[in-house]
Amino acid sequence: MLNVPTLWTVFVVNFLALGLIWAYVTRSYPKFAAARFWMASSFVGATGAMTALIRLFVDSPLPLLFGAAGVIAASCFAAMGIQRFYDRPVSWRIMVVTGALSLGGVVFFMVVVDHMQLRMASYTLGQALPLVLSLRLLLAPPEGRVSPGARLSGIVILTIIAIFMVRSVGNLLGGDFSAVAGGQAHAVMVLGLLFLSMTLNFGFLLMAMDRLRNEVADLALLDDLTGVANRRHLLQRLSEECARSERSGEPFSLLVIDLDGFKTINDTHGHAAGDECLRHFTLMAQTRLRPGDMLARTGGDEFCVVLPSSSLRGAAAIARRVLEVCRQDAAACTAKDIPIAISIGVAEWDRGIGQFPDRLIAHADHALYAAKKNGKNDFAVYDPAPPLSPEPNSVSEATRKFA
Repeated sequence: MLNVPTLWTVFVVNFLALGLIWAYVTRSYPKFAAARFWMASSFVGATGAMTALIRLFVDSPLPLLFGAAGVIAASCFAAMGIQRFYDRPVSWRIMVVTGALSLGGVVFFMVVVDHMQLRMASYTLGQALPLVLSLRLLLAPPEGRVSPGARLSGIVILTIIAIFMVRSVGNLLGGDFSAVAGGQAHAVMVLGLLFLSMTLNFGFLLMAMDRLRNEVADLALLDDLTGVANRRHLLQRLSEECARSERSGEPFSLLVIDLDGFKTINDTHGHAAGDECLRHFTLMAQTRLRPGDMLARTGGDEFCVVLPSSSLRGAAAIARRVLEVCRQDAAACTAKDIPIAISIGVAEWDRGIGQFPDRLIAHADHALYAAKKNGKNDFAVYDPAPPLSPEPNSVSEATRKFA
């Protein structure tokens, strides 16, 4: 025989443990806002269950009423945690109205009209509605990818709602699944909800782990100073573009960019000023790139831009745009500002490069060297078939070719 008070005691202990786990997660990752709501859900749920247990020692409906308020609030906090996890604004007004209406129904059908079935229906509505409202985010998130933890949480919520529906139907058919009855049916229901509630929190933990793992993976592919892609991410993207171009025959291009006189900036103004120049250039360059283009910092003052589906002519046009925004910014500099000048090498993928991105980088580097040799603050394109006896101004002519 299942003992209802014992099950409720286990419920309290487990939810206190879950609350401590979420408290540790909140302290360790203060920017993970969803954990605060899930911590509140666990502690408030445990408090509600403890309050309901007082009913065993006090002949009053108040412990059950406050216990119901705690359980309803726990459902609301769990749903708000899901909203924050997906960076949605928390619906405080909806949750407060839902809780107030649910508790109002419980009080009305307890004090004014003693109707157990409607009282339980009001209580069930307050528990179920917040979870129902969060289901869409779990099973159809905005980014389109459903994580294993979100899928598990969604399945658990659907199962909890199914139990609530069975309980409501059972009450309407004349059964008594309330805490007051304390029968075996209620005990089985409490045991099931205890297991599902723990599983739901396990799903939330899996969601948190997946989010944190993705953030760590993203950090491994980003440059700490500028926030753009790093060399590792660049090589991954170039490998993907090379493989795609080899399959389809569609070209893409690469820009290699170097800040002119960057060592002098560091030596004259200090490394902090140099770092600010790198960040400023990053912001300027991003304003002239297209959606889908990838800017990467490969080290020091060297940058690369991957230009998908771009011919050499299109890449030269983008290089000119990046160059012009830097020239305009330099022309507007005051005496206290540090003007930024850049040189750019442009190269296009061809069959000879195949799936070896280092060859494309070498071609763009060759063009960059030509741009610097011809006076800097300009761009040059890579000529795959240079003449045997290049004339002194051949690179400038190649640049003018795309002007």
